[in-house]
Amino acid sequence: MKIMVIGGGGREHAIIKKLKESEKVTKIYALPGNGGIAADAECVNIGATDIPKIVEFAKTNNIEFAVVAPDDPLVLGAVDALEEIGIPCFGPRANAAVIEGSKVFSKDLMKKFGIPTAKYEVFDDINKALEYIKTAPIPTVIKADGLALGKGVIIAETREDAEAAVKSMMQDKIFGESGSRIVIEEFLTGPEVSVLSFTDGKTVVPMVSSMDHKRALDGDKGLNTGGMGTVAPNPYYTEEVAKECMEKIFLPTINAMSELGRPFKGCLYFGLMITPNGAKVIEYNCRFGDPETQVVLPLLESDLFEIMQAVREERLSEVEVKFADSNACCVVLASKGYPKSYEKGFEITIGELADNADFYIAGAKLEDGKLLTNGGRVLNVVAKADTLEQAIKDAYKATESITFENAYCRKDIGQKALAVN
Repeated sequence: MKIMVIGGGGREHAIIKKLKESEKVTKIYALPGNGGIAADAECVNIGATDIPKIVEFAKTNNIEFAVVAPDDPLVLGAVDALEEIGIPCFGPRANAAVIEGSKVFSKDLMKKFGIPTAKYEVFDDINKALEYIKTAPIPTVIKADGLALGKGVIIAETREDAEAAVKSMMQDKIFGESGSRIVIEEFLTGPEVSVLSFTDGKTVVPMVSSMDHKRALDGDKGLNTGGMGTVAPNPYYTEEVAKECMEKIFLPTINAMSELGRPFKGCLYFGLMITPNGAKVIEYNCRFGDPETQVVLPLLESDLFEIMQAVREERLSEVEVKFADSNACCVVLASKGYPKSYEKGFEITIGELADNADFYIAGAKLEDGKLLTNGGRVLNVVAKADTLEQAIKDAYKATESITFENAYCRKDIGQKALAVN
């Protein structure tokens, strides 16, 4: 079967490598892909949000199935446009992708259907928001309503920080129009857990849980990033917590979306916090997380393409979704200076990795046969092992085989998880 994967980062590389394992998949196109993905799929220079060109390419090349991976094209209606011309897709339609596209929508959904989350207020007037900040409990969390590359959240430790955050979003437009409306919400405490799940709008099948590391520097210091590394499974996500989440969060969310006439089919990401008062939703994503996908999919033993087809055809309950009873660790190799300014264009050298290790390219381009850095997060290095300790050790060992100038990574990925075990 000829398929195409929309997107061009480490998450898409992980999806493509897993799809390649399916006997049903004969050809994979990546739109736009990147220099590293080019080794595993045919890259086509069409941007992920250029929906008219994506549709035209799909028609011209007789694409039989499409996977829309990033949030932007999903929110913009890429699935709707492709399905309209008869191409089955994995991913939610725009009216369901709004669960990530608008934080106000998702918070109102949770309030209406009794899904546990932080208390919140919504503002589209900067003066009212600043007035509210004067008496709001501190710390507080300020979120841009729309998409902001996973960075539209500021945790304000002081009232001054909160005021500055409101002004930066609503006045200075650091997240563009996404910050025209904001959510100010209660600051929750507890360990965070990411759970990706397959859902066809009726059945929910959670994948292996994971733990992300958002801050740029060791010890969870520095600026928020798109993610500096992950481990799976997350030790805080016990069987008891999983049962609670299924009953109070996962199924109620899917049922609520269907009840609102917005059935969600695809991968729904639950960003959770395990608070002293139980699990609560911090955020929903309408797609595979990045870099959570890079530790979760290597543990998947079932055929990913078959699962995606079953999701599309609303028969998820009929297929086996099996994960290995082992552990995985992903270390992100980034360009020094990320998430602020950094240099690009350095040659990447990849040596031999152990059998239990792999890599996914996030930000690189091919030029004259050389792989060059072309982004802040350049590579994801992943290792699987029977124990989390060994997976972490092996992932860091694998990073030693990959070099480029100005390479940087956190040295403590997984240490918080090890401390729980």
